[in-house]
Amino acid sequence: MRKDVVRQGRLSGTRSAEMVRFLSSMQADRHIARADLLVDIAHVLMLDTQKINERAVTKPIITTLLGYYDDGIPDDVFDERFEDVHAGIESLLIESIGSEAGGRMHVGRSRNDEVATCLRIRLREDLLAQMAALIHVRATLLAIAEKHTTSAMPGFTHLQHAQPTTLAHHLLAYEQAFSRDFDRLLSAYTRVNRSPLGAAAFASTGYPIDRNLTAGLLGFDGLVTNTMDAVATRDFALETLANLSIMMANVSRLCEELVIWSSAFVRFVTLDDAVCSTSSIMPQKKNPDIAEIMRAKSGAVFGAFSSAFVTVKGLPMSYNRDLQDLTPHLWRGVQDSHDSIVILSDMLAGATFETERMAEEAGKGNSTATELADSLVRSYGLPFRTAHNIVGRAVQKGDLSLATLETAAQEVDTKISLKNLGLTQKEIDRMLDVQHSLALRTAPGGPAPAATKKAIALRKRQLNADTADVKKIQASINLAEKILITTARRLVA
Repeated sequence: MRKDVVRQGRLSGTRSAEMVRFLSSMQADRHIARADLLVDIAHVLMLDTQKINERAVTKPIITTLLGYYDDGIPDDVFDERFEDVHAGIESLLIESIGSEAGGRMHVGRSRNDEVATCLRIRLREDLLAQMAALIHVRATLLAIAEKHTTSAMPGFTHLQHAQPTTLAHHLLAYEQAFSRDFDRLLSAYTRVNRSPLGAAAFASTGYPIDRNLTAGLLGFDGLVTNTMDAVATRDFALETLANLSIMMANVSRLCEELVIWSSAFVRFVTLDDAVCSTSSIMPQKKNPDIAEIMRAKSGAVFGAFSSAFVTVKGLPMSYNRDLQDLTPHLWRGVQDSHDSIVILSDMLAGATFETERMAEEAGKGNSTATELADSLVRSYGLPFRTAHNIVGRAVQKGDLSLATLETAAQEVDTKISLKNLGLTQKEIDRMLDVQHSLALRTAPGGPAPAATKKAIALRKRQLNADTADVKKIQASINLAEKILITTARRLVA
């Protein structure tokens, strides 16, 4: 039976199968196995550079690790007899090349700094993938908005008809929200991409290690300097989950609207059959199941953040085994968030927006009454509150005709006669026209076609800049790994 090399010294006794499963982190560790391999290679190269290990020790270790890198990590590494993937790789290495060489791989480090480093390496990859997915969904929203700068639709407050807007304006609101989500993740990345390696258990080590060397080999931008903080903190995970939770709240809001809009009551959008399901009993049904599941996934991400937060809130410095249980919540939140954003892009790209139906509803519910009140202010000199009261009272009476508005004006102030001021029914009809109302709203960020076209151009420039940032970061990470592996190959050549 293969033994866990970590336990052979201090501990004895046989664990039950239930205890082994309870303590094992292998399922979550599959996410960081490749990262652990990179950390091992970088650490061993540093030990060689610093003359802590001799070249005769370094070569067989690096040769074996490169074999795992090229051919894939052996399944035996994930045997649940090992507490984690770190012990699995070390145990297999020692079994392969002996303890005289293999037993020196772990000099000057602990599993505490090792796992913290692996988590950050894997999480930065996930952050880059998430940012790329956000770029894609933002590009999809902008492409749809560009086609619908003149497509009128009702805007809502309290889910009641409020004022007319355009489909472009509505979708640009979500694009801007997802842009902020991108910014938060990009900011979090700068704190994730710091190396804890070299902190050892928490008090560093007496060996003459070079933390900056391993940080550079692994593509980190710097160090988590304090060694106790380096192994004890998971705030980078909490920050990521918090940011993903905010993002998923935005996703859930959009999905809620797609569910409502696709209903027979509203009919603003027709979703592609691929993102819908039918009933096992009702043959006519077309249900927006993907959007509904995505709403539920937002709750799962919120739960992952909450669970992770509660895990760390009462932990004393420095490392505690509780942190192991945080990791599955991190991967769950990351995976659900990424899947949701990727599928959301597909759902939006395949949707057909029913612009005629939207236009039909755009002027209902007296949604242009605000423009009428504003016009009474701009063109006829009334105080806004007076104009607001007149129009509101006319709506209460049942219509916005000249006769009704005149009666309402007299009730509000007997000295006011809209007819004497020159108001005509033709002018009222013009004020109440949806396209007239939209065309006036040209302030930055407004729904006027001219404003949305400018907004789309501006947002495209920002999207291009964000895309360039992600590509630059990804290229830097790829280059660091290439240099790491090339250095390792040269050493054993």
